[in-house]
Amino acid sequence: MENKDLDQYKVQGPIKLDQKATLETFDSPDKVLKKELEQIRKELGKFQDKLYAHGKYGVLVCLQGMDTAGKDSLIREVFKDFNVRGVQVHSFKVPTDLELKHDYLWRHYIALPARGKFSVFNRTHYENVLVTKVHPTYILGENIPGIDAVEDIDEAFWEDRYRQINDFERHIAENGTLIFKFFLHLSKEEQRQRLLRRIRLREKNWKFSPGDLKERKLWDTYQHCYEEAINKTSKEHAPWYIIPADNKRAARVIVASILLEALKKYKDIQEPELDAEIKANLETFKQELEKESE
Repeated sequence: MENKDLDQYKVQGPIKLDQKATLETFDSPDKVLKKELEQIRKELGKFQDKLYAHGKYGVLVCLQGMDTAGKDSLIREVFKDFNVRGVQVHSFKVPTDLELKHDYLWRHYIALPARGKFSVFNRTHYENVLVTKVHPTYILGENIPGIDAVEDIDEAFWEDRYRQINDFERHIAENGTLIFKFFLHLSKEEQRQRLLRRIRLREKNWKFSPGDLKERKLWDTYQHCYEEAINKTSKEHAPWYIIPADNKRAARVIVASILLEALKKYKDIQEPELDAEIKANLETFKQELEKESE
């Protein structure tokens, strides 16, 4: 994406989601966007090898978006050229009984990337200020002291959650985790078309759930919650990027480009130098191995 202004997608001040574009094509056909992504992800794959060898940073990629926003396919296409041992994908669904016995960040903390690796969160710790805010009864299942009824969940409760999430991200950033947060910004009409496609195409039927239609009716509430969460938690060490998601190929190119451009700025991430003694004897080691074939 040469000569593209990637900073336009970064949240660096208060935003209004209804003023942000949901469609970007770069006036390029699909085959051009596909080829561009192939080139970028190869560079990302090479960077991941270097990150692994360097062994001091982990990279956390957070993906949020409404149903059908394209999170799964983006993960598949952007990280296709990674060493499978260098990237882990975590899809956070309804908390399990074990997870509910811990604070809400616990299951996310234990899924953070080890040094040298990438972790991709498909839905993230932000579900705890999104779906739970839309459906506050879910909070009651967390058995939090002092929260015995929905009426106990006031605005101060949500402000505390935003603060806790900011503290969590600041802590991991200060200890070597590079954080990228992407909101796949989908239009309501595009979601309708994608849901219809899931119904019309037999091979896509398994993706459809009647629950998707119930959540769709809460579209405006979700948009408000996303907007508030993004505005309260986009920080320089953990920025949000709003990605137009109506065109999946363009969205993948944008996300991959942002990752590559930002990661390249970490000039200290290099393959470690060989021990001086080993380096001085490489020719000897080579000769020893070559003699085996004689």
